Amino acid sequence: MSELKHDLPDGMVEWIAETGGGEVTKLKRHVARREAWIVDVTRPDGSVLEGFLRLQRDDGGVDPRRLERETRITQALMETDIPVTTVHAWNADLRCTLFSRDPGRADIDHLESPEQQRAIMEDFMRVCARMHQLDLDALGIDDVMEPRPTTAREAALNEVDFICRQWAKFLDRYDDPLTVYGLDWLRRFAPKEVARVSLVQGDTGPVNFMFQGDAVSSVIDWELGHWGDPMEDLGNILVREMWNPCGGLEGLFELYEAESGIPYDRFGAQYYAIHQQVRGMIPIHHVALNAHPRESLAWYLCYRYVGDRATCQMLAMAMNVDVERPEMPDDEGESDVLAAAAAYALEHDVTPGIHDDFATRRAKDVQILVECMDRKRRYGAAIDEIECDEMTALLGTQPRSVAEGNTQLCQAFRENAIEDAAAIEYLARKAYRDEWLYQPAADIYPNRVWSKID
Repeated sequence: MSELKHDLPDGMVEWIAETGGGEVTKLKRHVARREAWIVDVTRPDGSVLEGFLRLQRDDGGVDPRRLERETRITQALMETDIPVTTVHAWNADLRCTLFSRDPGRADIDHLESPEQQRAIMEDFMRVCARMHQLDLDALGIDDVMEPRPTTAREAALNEVDFICRQWAKFLDRYDDPLTVYGLDWLRRFAPKEVARVSLVQGDTGPVNFMFQGDAVSSVIDWELGHWGDPMEDLGNILVREMWNPCGGLEGLFELYEAESGIPYDRFGAQYYAIHQQVRGMIPIHHVALNAHPRESLAWYLCYRYVGDRATCQMLAMAMNVDVERPEMPDDEGESDVLAAAAAYALEHDVTPGIHDDFATRRAKDVQILVECMDRKRRYGAAIDEIECDEMTALLGTQPRSVAEGNTQLCQAFRENAIEDAAAIEYLARKAYRDEWLYQPAADIYPNRVWSKID
């Protein structure tokens, strides 16, 4: 057998082998935002354990029990009728979990048959309906969860407060107008009623479940699972279908209501779509600004700028505010022969010669980063000038820089000194410009739009 190539912490491969009762014969980095590995363990009798390894490196960051919580939720759901992968083992010292590997697919957005997409999504809504009716006491996971909410406001804001506590050091020094406005909006417009408190996945929807044929075979990625309003998961489905289009959502939330007996609320779904976007973008903004070289920064830039624009659009829809894409600068600036040469070499000479999926993706990421740096150099000053001019109209005074304007605008939002319509209109124009500036990264998920809902 060829030598296994990896950078896993000491002792992890040996633990995998012991867990599987054999020899690790396959170990391949999985192409995904969160670090994961495809694992095969071949036993003495020739049988193979096909595993999926998740791990949290170092001290686990701001949420050190994230993977433990995901593991415990999955283990609890193994005892229910909610389809999940099997947990083979969890190692608290190494902070890693070996899951079974579902042989199905997650890429429902790549299916060519609209009929199959619809059948799978209808099955998924039935899974969500069952999940939201589970007896929470019977799950036995309160020790790894935040306290259960007792009011509609707590159901809406407990997770927001949790995220804000986790990222307090970052947020205290980060003047981002959309983040500040979004958090304030969530508090001002929190739902006043909740049908029941349920286990919610926290990031549920297309590509976060596996399917085989026309049915869901396992719901995956429970790292954000918590107690909450069932409408939160419907908002999350709205978000994930925007990112991973799979035939639209019309009729599906009505199906959910019929299957679960839990009333569907349109504004509730919109609110929780914004909820997911705002709280989800906080760690994404942090990584985009502080990425470790191991991170796929190009993907985080895509999530940030496509995500911010989508957040503004959903805010506009929820608040009945009309927003339009502004005109972009037409002066391309001076071309950069160094950037052009680097991008060409990566696309035409380097990437075609790479035969490892993960390395190919990383090479493409580097090409995107080179192209983004070039666009920032060419257009950055023009965009900054526009931002300062537009912030002047909101603030009444001309900021000396974009950074100063952002600080002043954040303070105005905290004081509710700017009307919602004017705030959303400006934030949307800014988000459109940012997405355009980082277009090479945004094109990882091109032309993403919100689907119509019931």
